[in-house]
Amino acid sequence: MPAVQLRHSVRAIVLDERERVLLCRCVLPDEVVWITPGGGIEAGETPRAALRREVREEVGLAVEGTPPHVWHQEIVAPGHAAGYDGVINDYYLVRTRSFRPEGALSDEELAAENLAGFRWWRLDEIAAYQGPDFFGPSGMAALLADLLTGGVPERPLSIGP
Repeated sequence: MPAVQLRHSVRAIVLDERERVLLCRCVLPDEVVWITPGGGIEAGETPRAALRREVREEVGLAVEGTPPHVWHQEIVAPGHAAGYDGVINDYYLVRTRSFRPEGALSDEELAAENLAGFRWWRLDEIAAYQGPDFFGPSGMAALLADLLTGGVPERPLSIGP
C-alpha cells in the first residue's frame, strides 16, 4: 500500500486588540469557507518562516517574535489538496493591532489561491452566523472561545477538520 502524501501547511490565528479574528474568504467550486491566513511550507522552510511568508503575502502583516503553536490538524481526504492525499495544518496564535489587510499578492494571485477577500470577525458573529458559508476548521467558534478564555495550551490541541 503506497504511503499517504499530506501537504504540510501553517495557519495564523490573527487576533487584534478587540479579540477579533482575521479570516480569508476562500471560494471553492462547491462552497465558501472562511479560513485563517496561511499556506504550504516550501522545501527548506521552517514552519514559522513559512508562517511569516504566508501572512505577509496574503494580508501584509509582518509576524514578529515566536508565535505559539496552538492547534494541530490532520485531514486525510484525497482531493482535499491538489496532488496530495490530505493536509496537515499547524495553527499559530498571532496577536496584533487591527490593520487593513493588504498583502504582497495581487488580486489575481489571491484569486489563483481561491482567496476573495478578508474580514475581521468577532467571536459572537462566528457563533451566531446562519449564512451559507462555512468556517474552517469546523467548530471554530468553540475553539476560539477556549483559546480566548483558557489561553495558550501547554501543547498544541489536536483538532478535527
